[in-house]
Amino acid sequence: MIASRQLCTFLLDGHLFGVDAQTVQEVIRYQEMTRVPKAPAAVSGLINLRGQIVTAIDLRTRLGMKPRENGKRPMNVVVRSDDGAVSLLVDQIGDVIEVDAENFESPPDTLQGPSRELVQGAYKLNGRLLLLLNCAEAVQLVTE
Repeated sequence: MIASRQLCTFLLDGHLFGVDAQTVQEVIRYQEMTRVPKAPAAVSGLINLRGQIVTAIDLRTRLGMKPRENGKRPMNVVVRSDDGAVSLLVDQIGDVIEVDAENFESPPDTLQGPSRELVQGAYKLNGRLLLLLNCAEAVQLVTE
């Protein structure tokens, strides 16, 4: 029997990423944010999610990618961490897909900078590579 898992997918700068679907609380459209003075660069602000204050982390910044084009608003992938909910700001939401462990490989050698530390590995899909994001590490700056 082949072990499989479900991943919630999203796009960042044209690259397909995924996080374990069990860690995802919800996916929502852009929310207005309140800036946080002296916060790390990857923290875009705080959002009010039905009375719960949630930190929003821009994954483009966290992964060392170029900034989003002006006027393009991110989507929110709200994940559960040890310290509560955190919103990951992404370019576009994908689907929930099931992947097989036999298609999992170590991270590509072409990954540079912070991406190298935050990507656990990759799944080969039909003509595409899905990068598995280490969600716990990606939100780590919030808890430090």
